[in-house]
Amino acid sequence: MNHYLYSLLALDIARQRSREAEQHWLESALIGTAPSRASRLRRVAAQLLASVSRGSASIVRRLDSCVADDLGRALAPAE
Repeated sequence: MNHYLYSLLALDIARQRSREAEQHWLESALIGTAPSRASRLRRVAAQLLASVSRGSASIVRRLDSCVADDLGRALAPAE
């Protein structure tokens, strides 16, 4: 078969899928779907986990700086 025919068929299929996706997007925009309760719970859980992660990272940075200072003094040559 002709490769131009394959190209035209592929473009036609892509155009049709794009049109279907746009129609689906418009339908969901008109319905005004609100986020479900489960997604809100997941978002809150993710924010909570992120704050715990940031807090623990801050604590680790402080500990690293203290330990590095102590280690530097302990390894200093004795006079």
